[in-house]
Amino acid sequence: MRAARLIKMVLLLQSRPSMTAAELAQELEVSERTVTRDAQALSEAGVPVYADRGRIGGYRLIGGYRTRLTGLARSEAEALFLSGVPGALREMGLEDAASAARLKVSAALLPSLRDASRTAAQRFHLDAPNWFREPQTPELLPAVADAVWDDRRITARYRRGAGESRHEVERELEPYGLVLKAGVWYLCARVAGRDSFRVYRIDRFTAVEPREERFERAEDFELPAFWEERAEQFARSLLRAEVVLRLTAEGMRRLPHVVDAVSAREALEGVAEPGAGEWVAVTLPVESEEVARTQLSGLGAEVEVVEPVSLRKFFAAEAERLVRLYRRE
Repeated sequence: MRAARLIKMVLLLQSRPSMTAAELAQELEVSERTVTRDAQALSEAGVPVYADRGRIGGYRLIGGYRTRLTGLARSEAEALFLSGVPGALREMGLEDAASAARLKVSAALLPSLRDASRTAAQRFHLDAPNWFREPQTPELLPAVADAVWDDRRITARYRRGAGESRHEVERELEPYGLVLKAGVWYLCARVAGRDSFRVYRIDRFTAVEPREERFERAEDFELPAFWEERAEQFARSLLRAEVVLRLTAEGMRRLPHVVDAVSAREALEGVAEPGAGEWVAVTLPVESEEVARTQLSGLGAEVEVVEPVSLRKFFAAEAERLVRLYRRE
């Protein structure tokens, strides 16, 4: 513990011209007396820590005691600090490790680049959760994250199904990667002894036990590509029905904003935009007729439902109801 604290103290002093005992004590979460003892220990070990006495005194390194990463441009240094997403790292239990890594990089950068972490934070912030949804960190996320970083197999119990059909199953998994999607954590893993990969919601895990043995990663596995493919497969699996529509040019423009992106892309592929006053017919994959009611209502008079007849009758009745509503005195 003390060795790690001494290293952190050197890195702090290396990243700033000078720090007071109070500032060091706050950063290291110790007393000022401990800071004094640590500074003396570093000096005895050959690290040139110098103490400036007086009201504005403090500690600093002398003699050019510094390791530098040369060749980094400002844009590269700022991009480096964007790689850590504080909220996600905190939920995975990696906040301390990320903080130490950033500190080491800051200490090694040229003086002109040491404000890269601050300038990056001023220009970029990732807010992963959806609006109107209170984010909840799965209790077992840190344990799963540890196994992912360590390439260690886990025995996991998780809930399958919903309602009365819900039951628990147990699997031995090889955890390959974590994905944070709209505030929900997912694990991409391979069942031990099988070739196929699957996706698990971590908040459905009820128990996670790390195993002694590690697994060898498949060299051709790429997490971003795998997730993109699975996400599109999942979106397509929900589209079990079709509706036939007539759209204006404005309706075509607004369609991707009211329905699923995969659905809109399939419907509009190869369809030319109509001219003024013209309409174009498209076939739109939808999850269900009930979902289509909600989604297509957002297009107003820019869409006409042709089929199914039941959905067309719904919008006709809804239009009549709106006319009666707005014609009332």
